Amino acid sequence: MKLIATVFALALAVSAQAADVAGKWKASAPSPDGSTMELTFTFNVDGKKLTGSVTSAMGDMPISEGTVEGDAITFTIEMGDFKIVHKGTVSGDTMTLKVLMGDQGFDMTAKRVPPEKK
Repeated sequence: MKLIATVFALALAVSAQAADVAGKWKASAPSPDGSTMELTFTFNVDGKKLTGSVTSAMGDMPISEGTVEGDAITFTIEMGDFKIVHKGTVSGDTMTLKVLMGDQGFDMTAKRVPPEKK
């Protein structure tokens, strides 16, 4: 019985760990003029806290209000008074996000950028 309890506790501890999202991720999103905009997310993780930036044709913008819990990820990008909220899940090298801008939204998929070989 103790073995079963130990295995169960270990499984819970492993599942509670945050997904590995640190590094660069690339995605595409619709731009206001109807074309497609390329985005590069650079994520830093400290425990459950997520920080970093997103780079696009519009420049670099900091990520705020970011968290990673298990495979769930949430973060915000602010452009002046305008907030763009991202909520989604991470599975390996794929991140599926729901992007909310006011009362509008769209789905986006980001892929991990492999680290550069030295």
